[in-house]
Amino acid sequence: MAPARAPDRLWFERIPMAWWIVVAVLLTMPLFANNFWLFQVMGWSFILGTIAVSLTFLAGYGGMVSLLQMSIAGLAGYMVAILGPSGTTSISLGLAWWIVLPAAFLIAAVFATLCGALAVRTEGIYTIMITLAIAAAFFYFTRQNYTIFNGYSGFNLVLPPQLFGVNWRDPAPFYYLCLGCAALCYGAVVYITRSPFGLALQGVRDNPRRMAALGFNVTAHRVAAHALASVFASVGGILLVWQNAQIAPGTIGIPAAIDILVVAVIGGIRRPLGAFVGAFIYVILQVFSPDILGTFGFSAERFKLIIGLGFLAVVLFSPDGVLGLWDRWRARRARRVDPLTGAPR
Repeated sequence: MAPARAPDRLWFERIPMAWWIVVAVLLTMPLFANNFWLFQVMGWSFILGTIAVSLTFLAGYGGMVSLLQMSIAGLAGYMVAILGPSGTTSISLGLAWWIVLPAAFLIAAVFATLCGALAVRTEGIYTIMITLAIAAAFFYFTRQNYTIFNGYSGFNLVLPPQLFGVNWRDPAPFYYLCLGCAALCYGAVVYITRSPFGLALQGVRDNPRRMAALGFNVTAHRVAAHALASVFASVGGILLVWQNAQIAPGTIGIPAAIDILVVAVIGGIRRPLGAFVGAFIYVILQVFSPDILGTFGFSAERFKLIIGLGFLAVVLFSPDGVLGLWDRWRARRARRVDPLTGAPR
């Protein structure tokens, strides 16, 4: 007689308890955190993580390290300011949000697709350089163009729409808005990477010649990955504009493009969760390191030095980022426990 088969666990039973604790803390944070933590620290972390997860998707699953993601996010933010209402009434069209948001996503996706079609014809360091060149060109174009992008001044008073009678720029509503968008983008990346397209993209990353021999269009998969990644970057870009209530060329400058790469690498560029872990670490360092430096008599402008040293330490000791360090710590801990008795060795 065959042994009885153990019943399959439900989906929520397969989720570790630590995840449920994190979800509970995030959902109840407005009950015990002040407005600064909700709006500036956590909101900014979710925004940077959402932009960085688009780079994680491209680099971790497609093998394409792009420095264009902040430019794509900025373009979506600019479209919200140009097409919707803002303080620069001479340029902004003042259209309704249900026209502005789809148009911003579409324009950013077209830009990402065209740039991706150019970048996928290169590999390795050449992909990084060509995307950096496009990002630099877009930055200087927005700074010098006053007809469409209002030049150096940019746009101010770019506010989220008043939907359901809620001011979405208040700390608690904005926190939940960023949390919901970050969760949706994270879930979408996880789902896509497990779909047939995601598995084919990973095959293209590992062995493009074999995938081409099997009948897959390598170039089309890579370009489609750039188009999909633009959606996540656009979400972060729109939220970033709403958080700052403005957008200017400095938002999409070269330092900002590099920061997204730093965020992804610190957290772990091969996993979507690493984007949000790296974003939280980056925001904590950027917000609090100036105060720490000032305490020891150093200039607050040198906070980039701390971030740079942290980036070098992660690259040297853990190429998989902070999540890689966590995995190795868990593996060492598991080796110290007897698998049969559970007692420490």
